Amino acid sequence: MPDGSTITLKNHRAIARDAAGRIFQERRALVPDDGKAQSGVTQIEISDPVTHELYICMPQGRTCQVEVFSPPESFPYTPTAKAHVAQGSTSESEDLGTQSIGGLETVGTRETTIIRAGTIGNNSPLLSKREFWFSPRLGVSLISKRQDPLSGTQNFEVSDITLGEPDAKLFEVPSGFRILDLRKPPELTPSQATSSN
Repeated sequence: MPDGSTITLKNHRAIARDAAGRIFQERRALVPDDGKAQSGVTQIEISDPVTHELYICMPQGRTCQVEVFSPPESFPYTPTAKAHVAQGSTSESEDLGTQSIGGLETVGTRETTIIRAGTIGNNSPLLSKREFWFSPRLGVSLISKRQDPLSGTQNFEVSDITLGEPDAKLFEVPSGFRILDLRKPPELTPSQATSSN
């Protein structure tokens, strides 16, 4: 904060991926890091690259919307791929070597970006840093750190890693949830069809 004080928020969430490439992940609210508030599930996402379906389930309304899922292009992710930076800024990457995290070898990269004064209305240069520790075996970053004067400090860490097939029930739509299919246009009632002609 401008006065030097800090606000620290955190959450923990579950993510699973099976051999078919299906991904289950929770979205949870950020809560103060004081141990008093529980971080509730705000959304559950289930993506399936085989059936091309993406389910976004909202526990509060007990509904799931299903959309067409297009998996990302099949090229290996490299954390050194430069993020979009503002015109008039400079960015450089630094190889941090390797380290073992949770028994998995990771490759570290640090990206440093400097936005020159006056580029986005700033009266002095802005320095931001992003650090990744990428696991080639899992295809994800196990640690990601971001320090940005515009958005503060963000730390993401994958923990409690279990190798092997996750429970298949994770990839099923929760029972009792209403499904809204957004892959097809809504059906018109006879009166709506008449009035639109």
